[in-house]
Amino acid sequence: MNGISPQTLLAVQSLAEEASRSDAKERVESARQPGALAETTESFEAVFLSQMLSPMFDTLEEDPLFGGGPGEKMYRSLLVEEYGKILANTGGVGLAEDLQHELLRLQETKS
Repeated sequence: MNGISPQTLLAVQSLAEEASRSDAKERVESARQPGALAETTESFEAVFLSQMLSPMFDTLEEDPLFGGGPGEKMYRSLLVEEYGKILANTGGVGLAEDLQHELLRLQETKS
């Protein structure tokens, strides 16, 4: 393979399955709006980055002074999700741009 780890492939597969569960009609309508592709690919990159960051944060110990309990676990996942959004909004790792170019290329070849 092209140096892609099995964990990355599993994460992409998981994200693809999650995306396929969303309402198809809503996706079609949103895709017709200008800038929807860029927004969608950036959103995908944010979810992808959150999934990649999640295991790293799962290994952190709970802070005994300020944290602990089920609340910290819940809010930690929200924090990791926001980190993914911030990373994607500030340029990310280039996944959104690559996806956007590839989707446009595929769309042009089918037309």
